[in-house]
Amino acid sequence: MSPDHLHDAALDTRLIHSDRHMNPTSSVAPPIYQTATFRAESVKDFTHRAAEPRHPEYYTRFGNPSLGQVEAVLADLEGAEAALVTASGMAAVSSAVISMVNAGDHVLAQTNHYGGTANLLQKLLPRFGVEVTQIDQRDTAGFERGLRKNTKLILLESPSNPVLALTDLRAVATLAKARNITTLVDNTFATPINQRPLELGCDLVFHSATKYFGGHSDLIAGAVMGSRDAIMQVWDAHVIVGAVLGPFDAWLMLRGLRTLALRVRQQNQNAMALAEFLSHHPGVNSIHYPGLKTHPQHELARKQMSGFGGMLSFDVKGGFEAADRFLRRLRLASHAASLGGVETLAVHAAANFAHYMSSEEAERIGIAPGLVRISVGIEGQQDLISDFEQALG
Repeated sequence: MSPDHLHDAALDTRLIHSDRHMNPTSSVAPPIYQTATFRAESVKDFTHRAAEPRHPEYYTRFGNPSLGQVEAVLADLEGAEAALVTASGMAAVSSAVISMVNAGDHVLAQTNHYGGTANLLQKLLPRFGVEVTQIDQRDTAGFERGLRKNTKLILLESPSNPVLALTDLRAVATLAKARNITTLVDNTFATPINQRPLELGCDLVFHSATKYFGGHSDLIAGAVMGSRDAIMQVWDAHVIVGAVLGPFDAWLMLRGLRTLALRVRQQNQNAMALAEFLSHHPGVNSIHYPGLKTHPQHELARKQMSGFGGMLSFDVKGGFEAADRFLRRLRLASHAASLGGVETLAVHAAANFAHYMSSEEAERIGIAPGLVRISVGIEGQQDLISDFEQALG
């Protein structure tokens, strides 16, 4: 956590200074410990380092000062006791899940998850004797109906990818705690700037740090945050599968985190402006953005989020071909996968999710043939609106 004198400082300040005490040099930018291994002074010293979990100077798969520095900032950011960085967002969720369940256990999850998470639930866990039930995240009572005696984990994602549906995190966390079930939340879309699941009672939070934490589309990384005991449990699995993040990538994430609050606030504002424009455009059938009063879960968004995020999706009138035409006509926004960078990215959701699910499965969770997902960047608002206006024709 932050040094004592920063305890009451603004989040913007802590993102820049909370790890300053961990830099042993006079360099303003922290050093990169780009090494696989570390020298020991003696056999006793070597044995001590090898025996201590997450020692920062034994072997980088176990720990590294560059990784430890960004983990300290991440723990402070989510209000957690500890954090663990991983090689990707999928490494984060996979390490967390396999550390929490065994053969014969049951996982309760949502019908609408990021495609990689859905593959983990539907294709990998059943091979190892773990049962999975997926329910509509908007049906809070459905979580209770889906519980079994062997339920060990509830996996959540809010807002969800790509239809921006919400889960009542506090209600589900309360349900889980009463039964000693662990809750694990994908907070990638919201970021801790807009939503803090641990404060709502959830146990563990994970992120694809590739997205908003890096913020510049030049990093692949993941992160898990929670109690020290829970993170140690995840770390044990992470060390075995070797899902370690490299020191330079940890440094890139740390650099990106310095401006996270600034970027997300601008993305919140840009997304709201763009969503309002699209909600009145005759070429748009429907729009999904929790900040709009027309979103069916807007009141829940206001209750559990402090900002509505930089992600939105909308259904282009005319279906698949019209969405393809819109994407080809964009000038500022790039037609590319991923999200959370300084630049606006657009992707045809039906095409993007085709390698994860059938068209019938996609439509069941709200992915219409003309659905386009937008990751709103930090460009000028009017420039973005003008680009979308000309692309929609």
